[in-house]
Amino acid sequence: MTTTVVVLLVLLLMAASAVIAWLLAQRARPGADATVGVPAQQVQQAVTDAVAQATRDREVADRAALRGDLDRLYQLVQQMHQASGERFGQVDRSLQLHAQITQSLGDTASSLREALASSNARGQWGERMADDVLRLAGMHEHVNYVKRTGLTGDGTGIPDFTFLLPKGHVLFMDVKFPMAAYLKYLDATTDAERASCRSTFVRDVRARVRELALRDYAIIDQRPAVDNVLLFVPNESLAAFIHEADPELLTDAMRQRVVVCSPLMLFAFLGVIRQAFDNFMIEQTSHEILDLLARFGQQWGKYTEQVDKVKRQFDMLGRSFDELATTRRRQLEKPLAAIDELRRRSGSAAGPDARQAPDVVAEWSSPPLVATDDPASPVDQLDAAWSASASYDPLSSLGRGGS
Repeated sequence: MTTTVVVLLVLLLMAASAVIAWLLAQRARPGADATVGVPAQQVQQAVTDAVAQATRDREVADRAALRGDLDRLYQLVQQMHQASGERFGQVDRSLQLHAQITQSLGDTASSLREALASSNARGQWGERMADDVLRLAGMHEHVNYVKRTGLTGDGTGIPDFTFLLPKGHVLFMDVKFPMAAYLKYLDATTDAERASCRSTFVRDVRARVRELALRDYAIIDQRPAVDNVLLFVPNESLAAFIHEADPELLTDAMRQRVVVCSPLMLFAFLGVIRQAFDNFMIEQTSHEILDLLARFGQQWGKYTEQVDKVKRQFDMLGRSFDELATTRRRQLEKPLAAIDELRRRSGSAAGPDARQAPDVVAEWSSPPLVATDDPASPVDQLDAAWSASASYDPLSSLGRGGS
């Protein structure tokens, strides 16, 4: 709409310029009629009125456009105000929730600080942290370690944890750690207070190390034990603070056979312990397998000896059986041939009616034949063969190694 008004104004200005130029030209002509000035004034008035009307129309159009822009701007401001109200409400609710969480954390931290002020509470907290690390390492109580078990022998100490190592060895660990000065250090507001709390904390840790070194768990316990004792630090930031406050403390503790370990270091130690246990089990299983192989070799030697012995006996039995089936059979067949010869002779002497074959049993049960002086007679041959066959014992010859 504004563009149309501008175009109309330009056209009106061009028309007015043309009319004014024509009037000026008429006045400049000599002898022009005086009455020409009246229409020129009317034309000028008309042009002025037209320009004024166009100006008013333009102002009206500008006001209408401005009013529309203001209405749209008002709507946008209303929408922004509504959205801002909603966002401010969300931010307010978030701030209230954050304040509640902060208050809860403050109460929890205060309760934790009060609880850690007690040595028993610190021991329970350290024990809980150690349990978490052991569980992550895959160890189980009463299998890989035991808790609060007294020393064997005359010792009266009770270590917090006793790790069961291969070949009957044990490793002791204590989880009670002095933290009172460290908590005061965290609450300190001035550099002087922090320095004092840091010195107190280092002194308490050194005293704890000396206390564990004097207990001599590894010497008092009757079981074979690792010389070093683990002192568990339940927090990584606390371990870093020890390194920062006194770098020589850990070295001095190692000289006294006390290893100060954080959760991550304990995890690494337990991994090494677990690997050592697995290697020991593999070694033990290998020894058992070698023992079984040795026993199997001994039994196999005895088995082969018995097999060879039985084979020799079977070979001996085979030779005896061959002798029984050949030589002894031929020796038995000789008296049978003599018997047949006797029967034939007896049958020819009795005549044709008595030539039937007599019963062998009847012949053997008949009165003995009278031997002749001829050594080659059938009767002598029968007696000699019968005596040889009656005195032969194949089993006895087998037991003597053959006849």
